[in-house]
Amino acid sequence: MIYKWEVTLPELTGGAARRAYVYIPDGAGPDDRFPVLYMFDGHNVFFDADATYGKSWGMKEYLESTGTPLIVAAVECCHGAHGERLSEYSPFDFRAREFGVLPGRGRETMEWFVNSFKPYIDSRFPTLPDREHTFIAGSSMGGLMSLYAVTAYNGVFSRCAALSPSVMVAPGKLDALLRSAPMEPGTVVYMDYGSREMTFLPDMKIARRFGKVASILMSRGALVTARIVPGGQHCEASWEKQIPFFMDALFYGE
Repeated sequence: MIYKWEVTLPELTGGAARRAYVYIPDGAGPDDRFPVLYMFDGHNVFFDADATYGKSWGMKEYLESTGTPLIVAAVECCHGAHGERLSEYSPFDFRAREFGVLPGRGRETMEWFVNSFKPYIDSRFPTLPDREHTFIAGSSMGGLMSLYAVTAYNGVFSRCAALSPSVMVAPGKLDALLRSAPMEPGTVVYMDYGSREMTFLPDMKIARRFGKVASILMSRGALVTARIVPGGQHCEASWEKQIPFFMDALFYGE
């Protein structure tokens, strides 16, 4: 079952409404409690009709067909024409080719997730609210935010899935965060990148950045799964195919 409603992020976009979604496993009993996966770009997670490019991740179909015992809570991004999504989904100020220098408002985004959205979900749905059962995932800039969340907010999120993460954004600041943020034992990070995405920049720059980020996380003791997806592309149809892989990582040891 999927619940869909409107929320506001006053700190970011005032009273402008955006969509929120929660998937609850069918047949959940009154005493059942489930881990929660929070996701960015919520409009692309469940419904093709809501997805930016007409194709979603198909998360509902996967969860139902596999009987995965998981709640998924997702929130739509800002669709402004001036780089608002990039700003909301970056922890750091950075220069975007199309928009110039953008302020990183990722901290404000995560403060809302942690202090407003998560308490709302925990109070209304049958969650296991502790860190061990609280995960986060996203793709592209949402993948960057997932890496940020599992490090800067490691006391809240124990596991993340970062698909095609935008690790080229403010690389020095990202590396410094990954090296210094307190990290509890057992932190799990799934990362992947499509092989066809590697051609976006010459000389394997993306592959080297991806490997460096994975190496830093492993040096901190994180349990890292890092994959280069053969033929993988930067789109929802490709990310949908990776759901079984990152689900295995999120539920490893459960």
